[in-house]
Formats: sequence, C-alpha cells, structure tokens
Amino acid sequence: MSQKGKIKFVSKDKSLFFPTLRKRVDAYFEENNLSRNANNSMIIKSAVLLLCYIVPFILLLALQPSLGVSLMLWFVMGLGVAGIGMSIMHDANHGAYSSSKAVNAGMGYTLNLVGGSAFNWKLQHNILHHTYTNVVEMDEDIQDRLVLRFSPHTKVKFYHKLQWVYAFFFYGLLTLYWVVAKDFVQYALFKRNGVNANTKAQNRVFLFKLIYTKAIYFFIVLAVPVLFFNIPLAEVLLGFFVMHFVAGIVLTVVFQLAHTVEGTTHPRPTEDGIIENDWAIHQMNTTVNFARKSKFISWYVGGLNFQIEHHLFPRVCHVHYPAIAPIVQQTAEEFGIPYLENETFGRAVRSHIATLHRFGKLPAWNEAIG
Repeated sequence: MSQKGKIKFVSKDKSLFFPTLRKRVDAYFEENNLSRNANNSMIIKSAVLLLCYIVPFILLLALQPSLGVSLMLWFVMGLGVAGIGMSIMHDANHGAYSSSKAVNAGMGYTLNLVGGSAFNWKLQHNILHHTYTNVVEMDEDIQDRLVLRFSPHTKVKFYHKLQWVYAFFFYGLLTLYWVVAKDFVQYALFKRNGVNANTKAQNRVFLFKLIYTKAIYFFIVLAVPVLFFNIPLAEVLLGFFVMHFVAGIVLTVVFQLAHTVEGTTHPRPTEDGIIENDWAIHQMNTTVNFARKSKFISWYVGGLNFQIEHHLFPRVCHVHYPAIAPIVQQTAEEFGIPYLENETFGRAVRSHIATLHRFGKLPAWNEAIG
C-alpha cells in the first residue's frame, strides 16, 4: 500500500473492549482529579534530559579535556539525545505533554534540537506506525532496512541468517542516518505516497526550514568546536559518531522490544485493504510491554516499556502509564484479550534476538504458502 487510508480495520463483531477500557481510564483521571498531561516530575525530568545533552557540550568547549574524557562527554550527550527522543519530544508530538498546543509544539521541536524533524516524525510515527502497527505495507518502522528484516512477509535474503548477530551495530547508525539523510528521504517519500498532505507552497516552506535547521544543527555541533575553539576536526567527528551511535542503539532497541519480539502478530490486509480486527485489539496483538517494574527504565525510556498503554492512549503523558496499566490488563483479561509482556529488560532483549533469528530464516509468507 502506498497511501494513507488504503487499509481499514473492520471487526465483524463490534468489540466493547475499548469503549469499556476508555470509560475506566477516564474515570481514573476524573476520580483522582488528575490531568492527563505532564506533572511536576515530568517537567523536572525534561530539564534533566535537556541538560544531559547541553551541559556536556558546553564542557567540551569550555574545558577541552583529554580525548578519553571528551568521548565520555559525547557518550553522555548520546544518552541525552535518546532521552529527549523517548521522553520529551515523543509525548509533545503526540499532544500529550500539555493541554496547550503551543507548549506541545515547542517541546516537540526538541527533536529538531537534536537534528531531526518533528514534522516528518509525526507522519511516520503518529499516522503510519500508530494506526497500522506491524502492518508492513504501512508501518514505516518495521520495513526492511538495508540488511535487516523485521517482518515475516518480506523477502528473505541469505545474509538475514546472521542479522541477529550484526543488527545492533546497524541500530547504532540510526540517528546518524536520521540527521544526515532520512528526513530528506522521507520528505520525498511522504510527498509521493500521499502521507504528506501539504500543498506545494507549504512543502516548499517546509523544505526550506528543514535545510536551514539542519545547517544550524551541523554548524553548532561540528563547526563551532573546530572554528571557534580549535578542537581537532577528527576528535569532533569521532565524538559526534559516538554520540549518535549511543543514541541510535538506545532508541532502536527500546522500540524493537515493543514490536519485534516473540508473541506479536504481523497481520496482512485482504485484497480490499481490510484487516479483519478491531483496531484496539490489533494494538494489543502487535505490542508488548517490558520491565514494567523497573522505575529507572520507566523513567529513562519515557514509559515506552508501557507500549500497550501508549498505543491505546497516545495522548496521555507517559508518567501516568504505570497507574493505568493495571486497568488495561484487568480489562483485557475480562475480554479474553492477550496482554503481552516481558517481565525484565533482559528477557525482552532475548526475545528480540530470537525474533531476528527466526525472521532471518523464515521464508516470506507468500513463499511459504506458494
């Protein structure tokens, strides 16, 4: 499928699962007099993560430490980049950070601060991934990447047998590719396939903004240290690579642990573009939680270890996911719907590696039945 809206979810038996769940979650917020948006702890976390990105860079310029210390500071910046992506811009670009559109827009642009594009991300993530989770024709996030296969429905290549070995190296290249080329590739792709519904004039403005914000980003991160602080270019480039390699591994692994693990489904639409399932139940079948009991992981990954709750309630700030998770789990059990979970981070990683191994050997769906 090449255009948004070509696939529809149609359930023969209209499920009461999501209406019931939504009513119970609404009641939780009303009875406890809570906002669905960020609270004080979220604001503090936002400041901490932004400082993890900004302060090490200032220290690099001001102190110009030894190469080892310098690379450690770039490493911390990488953790900051990933944290900003998972905790701040993610909620903001879902409209979950604040009830104010202006605040959400401002916090969403923290993605641009670390070299990305909030506009492209919303198209890829909010529209394609969240609507069509694990549907390979539509979900950009599980489409094959270079030497990686994330779906049982695409063509298997001989080198995929080893993808469980080399995948994590390529995960480390994600954000580097993102800031250098991905946004431009997506700009062309989303215009061509209709996901980007802007007018030609609007897209010209967007492309201009994309180019100059990228130019500003690279000037500050790469040119300023060299031109104004006389830091060797090779050292800056090495640190830049370390930062993005760290951020890429963290971001990609956290995402993959939610969808590319054992137990999830990868449904195919009919020839008419129909997936015969209720949308909310589809989300339950394609999404897995992990390490829910780890407060540190929940804090750092922005609640993305509560992916089930996030996919069902993307406009609720992630700080509320631990509280609503029992409601979701209980309601799913009442309706006989699986609530998929890996109890620890280690178990989730092993499950992901097992899935990569299986997809590396498994023939494409149409080959298997052909």
